[in-house]
Amino acid sequence: MNKDLTVGKPETVLWKFCLPLFGSILFQQLYNIADSLVAGKFIGENALAAVGNSYEITLIFIAFAFGCNIGCSVIVSQLFGAKKYKDMKTSVYTAMISSGVLCAALMVFGILCCGNLLTMIHTQKEILADSRLYLDIYIWGLPFLFFYNIATGIFSALGDSKTPFLFLAVSSSSNILIDILFVAVFQMGVAGVAWATFLCQGISCVLAVIVVLKRLKAIPTDGKIQLYSFSAFKKIASIAIPSILQQSFISIGNIIIQSVINDCGVGVTAGYSAAIKLNNLVITSFTTLGNGISNYTAQNIGAGLLSRIRKGFLAGIKLVWLLCIPIVLLYLLAAKALILFFINEPSQLALSSGMQFLYIVAPFYFIASVKLTADGILRGAGLMKHFMAATFTDLILRVLLAWVLAKHMGYIGIWCAWPVGWTVSTGLSVIFYVNGPWKHEDKALTA
Repeated sequence: MNKDLTVGKPETVLWKFCLPLFGSILFQQLYNIADSLVAGKFIGENALAAVGNSYEITLIFIAFAFGCNIGCSVIVSQLFGAKKYKDMKTSVYTAMISSGVLCAALMVFGILCCGNLLTMIHTQKEILADSRLYLDIYIWGLPFLFFYNIATGIFSALGDSKTPFLFLAVSSSSNILIDILFVAVFQMGVAGVAWATFLCQGISCVLAVIVVLKRLKAIPTDGKIQLYSFSAFKKIASIAIPSILQQSFISIGNIIIQSVINDCGVGVTAGYSAAIKLNNLVITSFTTLGNGISNYTAQNIGAGLLSRIRKGFLAGIKLVWLLCIPIVLLYLLAAKALILFFINEPSQLALSSGMQFLYIVAPFYFIASVKLTADGILRGAGLMKHFMAATFTDLILRVLLAWVLAKHMGYIGIWCAWPVGWTVSTGLSVIFYVNGPWKHEDKALTA
């Protein structure tokens, strides 16, 4: 059901909208967690390391899909809030066509270059073949990744966060069962993990696109709808390209960090592969909540209601901190059990390195969540230069510190790079938010 985010108490509206988004991303992350879990439990430590190693490269493709999601979602949200439904439909079709072309180009790049990328990040010989196999299958599923992201972006723009939640709940649960079937029963190894994800994401994508097209058709408009508009493309690109660059550079930074970690040995790579899945579950969840805040911001800006932005920010902080409390406690108190959840008989190095990552990083989720909330508002308002400045600061600090501290502190030094990058970049994001265009609106209301 479509929902107008410009009416009602901001905190209530935002919470009702964002909580299903949080549930959706939990199920979305089950795809990656299931891959690592099944690989580690049913195949072995090397398989876990191979899937985790490949994951850093898949984040490049995810970055492009995420950028298309954000670009489409923000523009469609603004048009929906302004009730310009004809332009909104044109923007949707423009986003789908443009994303399809981009996806095809990335598939060609992936087929030709992924082997070289694996070599560049110092992938160990014992996991190179499995890493390449996983990536080859993943690349053929890129159309599902892209069009599913476009569909969920449209759902969010229309104020509907429940429909994608239902799709993901079913498909991700099925993915776990098919993972186990392909690996434990059919003995397909790492290929079974990849094909299970391919199959379930494909079904989810097709269903999501069908439903979103029906939802758009039900919105009444006059006259013939233009299928492609260069002006709509420019607006979408103005949001999508900075988001793609931001996520791509983060992915490249993570690949550089992965190469530093790979030099520490397979044990550290396996421990990091387990711990980073747990970390990404949290960060991606907060990022998705930030996307929900972007939709809220964009709709209210489209409707000219700047005074609701500050209330949305405060409601967002309250929401993410309430989620942080149980997550941080779980990661600190049950770090060993969580790492063992991924690996049956880990080496001491794999276990200790994974646990240390959680101990160092988890307490700083409170800080990272503030950044991602502020970033959501900056994106929704189209303040992409500010958004990118804060994000690149985080990335550059993490990459440089990981490289420098690894020489003096080993893998512990690499883990310490995360809190420093998050803390500095959060300060920038908050400063940019405070000085946004709603600042003058707040002063006028106070006067």
